[in-house]
Amino acid sequence: MAEVWQGGRPEILTVVSSDNWRSNGDTIERLEMLASKLLTEEIRAPGPASETVIKHVTNTVLPRVRDCGPSEEAGILTALSGRFVAPAPSGAPTRGRLDVLPTGRNFYSVDSRTVPTPTAWALGWKSANLLIEKHLQTHGDWPRTMLLTAWGTANMRTGGDDIAQCLALMGVKPKWDNANRRVTGFEVLPQSVLGRPRVDVTLRISGFFRDAFPQLIALVDSAARAVMAMDEPADLNPAAESFRQEGQAARVFGSKPGAYGAGLQAMIDERLWADKADLAEAYLEWGSYAYGKDAEGVKDREGFEARLSQTEAIVQNQDNREHDILDSDDYYQFEGGAAAAVSTLQGQDRPIYHNDHSRPDRPVIRTLEDEIGRVVRSRVVNPKWINGVKRHGYKGAFEMAATVDYLFAFAATTGAVRGHHFDLVYTAFLEDDDTRDFISEHNAPALREIAQRLNEAIQRGLWVPKSNSARLRLADLAI
Repeated sequence: MAEVWQGGRPEILTVVSSDNWRSNGDTIERLEMLASKLLTEEIRAPGPASETVIKHVTNTVLPRVRDCGPSEEAGILTALSGRFVAPAPSGAPTRGRLDVLPTGRNFYSVDSRTVPTPTAWALGWKSANLLIEKHLQTHGDWPRTMLLTAWGTANMRTGGDDIAQCLALMGVKPKWDNANRRVTGFEVLPQSVLGRPRVDVTLRISGFFRDAFPQLIALVDSAARAVMAMDEPADLNPAAESFRQEGQAARVFGSKPGAYGAGLQAMIDERLWADKADLAEAYLEWGSYAYGKDAEGVKDREGFEARLSQTEAIVQNQDNREHDILDSDDYYQFEGGAAAAVSTLQGQDRPIYHNDHSRPDRPVIRTLEDEIGRVVRSRVVNPKWINGVKRHGYKGAFEMAATVDYLFAFAATTGAVRGHHFDLVYTAFLEDDDTRDFISEHNAPALREIAQRLNEAIQRGLWVPKSNSARLRLADLAI
């Protein structure tokens, strides 16, 4: 966002603001201002294509968004009175699913027998190839092994993007029934079609994924075993080579039956850890249950450690932009926990990819460090966001404190948080008098929690403030 804008400067964007136009962020801000002025008719639409889009937004999108509040109130009252609540599909509106609006209806999920869908496969195939290409360009060699996290809710929204990507990395394509589009099996793509080495993928599933998609566990497990059975050279099929040497076929792991999460939240919240190895141990112990053929949550700590000991890259996909990695503890638990475990087992950090699937036609491959930097600058320390949460009083201050907690957790588990990220947060939340006073007035415990968490970052060697005044202020506020 802070990079210098290298593109064109159309006249229509120069007239919407008199502010300096230097960075990519400035360009995005001008585009947002232009969109607002077009919708309010302050500026006339430049051409029939723009008029068509504006008409669609005005006549279709906006009414559905405005109906969400009244529809949710009506839905709650209808349910509380014991009457029928109309059903509706579910999904992410920001990915084009306008059919899920207005909210407030009794939404249903996907037919799990159709997952991954052909649409998800198209995205998964494209994302897998982009991921492999980026790794090759950055590290100079094909990735042999990857650890991929799959969550149930995300795959319900997308129709199985993560599973499609997992299969694509392995060089396996789903088969569908032409009539009902249900998945009937898979085919292992030949090297003549694949054009690259296969990737040995370990899938770390969430507890909800385990409960909601048992047939996908079976699909991935069967596909992995089929790849291992291929008679291919080691440099083209690392999974087969690994199986020939170790005889270890399990590639799907998760928490034990009935358990959820990755085991890190309480440790971070209550400060129940001494070093990264403690966090790695929690992740390994919590997620070392194998799933697949003849294994419904069988404890396999040795097998899980073996997979992570060979992992060359960690992958997490984000399917929409309705949230980010610093407003949920799940990301640092799964993504950060995996990084801590891999780093501890191997004695070195491995690349972590946090991929943007919010636009199915254009997946973007980013490193976790790039994503954290993007979120910190575009949301966390953005005056627009800070002023926005201030309208919510106590809850707004709570969200600020939670954001600091999640940033700290990523610093504790990965090497993706830099000192300047903490500097920016400290300056925006605590050095700024207005923001500090707001937090103190509306949620004093949140102010103390922010100061304590930043102090903890200093004490654990995760952050070195630029000035002694920061240390003094934090010590004072943390009391």
